[in-house]
Amino acid sequence: MTVARNIPNLEIVNGLDVGGLESLINRAKADPTAAITKWQVTSSWEGQAHIHAKVDSFSMGGKSSKRGFSIDIDEPPELLGADDHANPQDHLLAALNACMMIDYVAQCSIRRIKLESLEIETRGEIDLRGFLGVDPAVRAGYENIDYIVRVKGDGTPEQFAEVHEAVMATSPNFYNLTKPVTLRPKLIVE
Repeated sequence: MTVARNIPNLEIVNGLDVGGLESLINRAKADPTAAITKWQVTSSWEGQAHIHAKVDSFSMGGKSSKRGFSIDIDEPPELLGADDHANPQDHLLAALNACMMIDYVAQCSIRRIKLESLEIETRGEIDLRGFLGVDPAVRAGYENIDYIVRVKGDGTPEQFAEVHEAVMATSPNFYNLTKPVTLRPKLIVE
């Protein structure tokens, strides 16, 4: 942040460099291959319900970079875990919220709307009879996910409604949860 303040004519809105955001948009328009991103995470079972995930790499436009993040996952005791970490559903809803929030910030910033606060509350219900294989007629996952966006800033209600529609149209994780995504499984037995 200190460096950004020393660059003349740098326009920062909601902590984002608007010129950098516009440049990213223009590069994606000019060269679709520059907009292709690839993500890789490797997860391993650590015993009981503990899963350790390593965020391995990210690439954009063919340029790859190693990443060194890790995520630990567990289950509450009611689901036979030790409750030492958030569970997969916590991560799924948090990832949905975070992806949409990043999009809200970007959409507001490109429109020069200054945010004061932004919060997304997400709720869902899963009937474990589907997951446990008790009743094949019961879905193994969510039937619905409800969320509430609370936003405050210098935009008009109409501008925030426009941003809200844009987020629902462009957020990758909103898309991933609302549209069919092809999973291509491969099993290797060692």
